[in-house]
Amino acid sequence: MKVAYVYDAVYPWVKGGAEKRIYELSSRLAARGHEVHCYGMKWWPGEVEIQRVGVHLHGICPSMPLYSDGKRSISEAAFFAGKLLSLRTDCDVIDCQNFPYLSCFSAKLLSSLRRQKLFITWHEVWGDYWRKYLGEKGRAGQAAEWAAARLTERNIAVSERTHSELLSLGARGVQVVPNGIDWKKISGIVPSAEQSDVIYVGRLVEHKNVDLLIKALEIVKTDVPDVKAVIVGDGPETGRLKSLVLELELEKNVLFLGFLEDYNDALALMKSSGIFATPSTREGFGMAALEANACGLPVVTVKHRMNAVMDLVKTDTGVVCLPTEQAIAGAICCTLQEKGKMRGRCIEEARKYDWEKICDRAERAYNYIKC
Repeated sequence: MKVAYVYDAVYPWVKGGAEKRIYELSSRLAARGHEVHCYGMKWWPGEVEIQRVGVHLHGICPSMPLYSDGKRSISEAAFFAGKLLSLRTDCDVIDCQNFPYLSCFSAKLLSSLRRQKLFITWHEVWGDYWRKYLGEKGRAGQAAEWAAARLTERNIAVSERTHSELLSLGARGVQVVPNGIDWKKISGIVPSAEQSDVIYVGRLVEHKNVDLLIKALEIVKTDVPDVKAVIVGDGPETGRLKSLVLELELEKNVLFLGFLEDYNDALALMKSSGIFATPSTREGFGMAALEANACGLPVVTVKHRMNAVMDLVKTDTGVVCLPTEQAIAGAICCTLQEKGKMRGRCIEEARKYDWEKICDRAERAYNYIKC
């Protein structure tokens, strides 16, 4: 089988969930004897086409910033979608990521001309959130999302929550192929010498609500004065969050480590922590939470329609609470007391998401619907 992945960002030059998923699946499919091509922006130096981990990488246009003023760049999306129209590939399957949407329409045209199977992999469905994100301009984004859901009868959702949202948009042929973890690698990670009670790993952006976590820690401190939290990640909220820590006099309790170039360091920090906390109200899957489970950490997250991490948390692997500092503080205290009992179950649940098993599901999905 010849498979083509389409996405503007390419791992490891850009480190996000969608590009990491493509990397993990494409490298494993290539190892199984499939011919795999990835078409994205040229983020690497040197030749336009290179081969890495058995996968053919094609830089179809120069790279440019993915974000403008903290939001996905429309001009970047249009530029990439336009360049995609000149693509010539004889692959059997095209798997295009739903973001940034415009490329989905280019991929549809290309696949129709060559009678190729087009899959669109959906990491999130935004719906009404578009208007909160872009104001009145969000109507156009919402319309593009609605139209993209009808481009093909071969849709892949990375979570059950996204599956349900896609069906509500009228999408057809939706199969669930979740994200995964590298179980073997995580098992071999040695815990860090930097120990903590609570860890957060992710971007420091508004919808992640890390400020709620910090405010919750102020409450936790009244019962556990020496509580220690580690925050791993960077983003536009960094300055405001550091100021909040100073304002609440939590300098001895909260440590900011910034973005870690080697993600193994983040995994090592997870292994030396007690629980993982993610108060985000918008997650298409929640890879970091799953990796935390694999490290033996129960997860504290919040209840929200757009938070798919909720679907990963069972009663014996963590707590789902209301998105308030009081509720999060209570969940943290409760989970810290029960973390030892939850550890084994967390690891057991996470093991179901090993990338090799997810790759099996991807192969079945690509072969399920005949041309």
